[in-house]
Amino acid sequence: MNKQIVISLAILIFAGSTAFAQQALGGRQDILSPEIHEDHTVTFRLQAPNAAEVKLTGDWMPAEGWVPGSVAMTKNENGLWTYTTGELEPELYGYAFLVDGIRVNDPNNAFVSRDIATLTNIFMVGGGQADLYKVNEVPHGSVTRRWYDSPGLNMKRRLTIYTPPGYEASRKKYPVLYLLHGAGGDEEAWIELGRAAQIMDNLIARGKAKPMIVVMPHGNVIQDAAPGKGTQGYYKPAFMVPKTMDGTYEETFMDIVNFVEKSYRVRSDKAYRAVAGLSMGGYHSLHISRYYPNTFDYVGLFSAAILPNQNTTSKVYQDMDGTLQNQMENGYELYWIGIGKTDFLYRNNQEYKAKLEDMGMPFTYRESEGGHVWKNWRVYLSEFVPLLFQ
Repeated sequence: MNKQIVISLAILIFAGSTAFAQQALGGRQDILSPEIHEDHTVTFRLQAPNAAEVKLTGDWMPAEGWVPGSVAMTKNENGLWTYTTGELEPELYGYAFLVDGIRVNDPNNAFVSRDIATLTNIFMVGGGQADLYKVNEVPHGSVTRRWYDSPGLNMKRRLTIYTPPGYEASRKKYPVLYLLHGAGGDEEAWIELGRAAQIMDNLIARGKAKPMIVVMPHGNVIQDAAPGKGTQGYYKPAFMVPKTMDGTYEETFMDIVNFVEKSYRVRSDKAYRAVAGLSMGGYHSLHISRYYPNTFDYVGLFSAAILPNQNTTSKVYQDMDGTLQNQMENGYELYWIGIGKTDFLYRNNQEYKAKLEDMGMPFTYRESEGGHVWKNWRVYLSEFVPLLFQ
């Protein structure tokens, strides 16, 4: 190949890469938003000169029904809308703009999370509890996505697994926490929204938690993976799908346990297994732990969707009192319940709590401020994990 051809090829490659780079810059605005100040106030900015009204909505604002409240932003002579909050406590926050009534994301913030089918911009105010959610200078575990065979569902399915720092170089066996998501979620939820890997890394580094493996399965049994990650391709996530909470997931859950115990170095007995979950995942944890009453020594119900009139045709939901009694008599180390005072499931959890009290079934109860939100579930995880496998 002569020198002229080499030069020509180099020019073509450079031009192509430049074109892709320029494509990514389309619509770019040289605006800082959000700007987090030292006093923990935060300024948001949006260039929208033709808008008649712009509001900011964020999950730190008092809720208006099922959605966060909103506040009007101020427009300057150049069409830039701004708003600065009061002091915010350390936390991971989500927000969006309402432009003439239409919800839009911040074009100047590249960081978003997906909760079911909603994309929301995120930012973090550091310090305090939020330091558990940060990537700090500590040893880090590994997060992998694995496919396992589920004979009970007749398909291969995807799950997310966290292995603690040092797992790959070690020959020791580890305990396992099976961590379940809520309705509309998938195997990505606890990693992306729950900051599970960061929480585990930081708790282990502080000596507050035993090194453990965390398994985060997909709880919707008609799907093999999260949207865009499996054979069903890019589909719109739904809050409730067919066969949700009908007993099938609980019946086939041991397919997941069997895969983990064959594929990883784990302690495969009751004393080294825990199951916990939020909302629908709390419901699943309740029923999995009583359906397999001598399998898990640790159970966590985070804002559990305890629905007393749920499908009773499945064998999983039969003889609730008898199976709970059996679970209690088999013994366990921890039965942990957490619920927010304004959670729509608060009354259901109070009724279940009273049921356990009447039975004499030991449990630990945690009541927090707030409702059915990730802010609570991240806290619950950070409090539950240090109690495991001690």
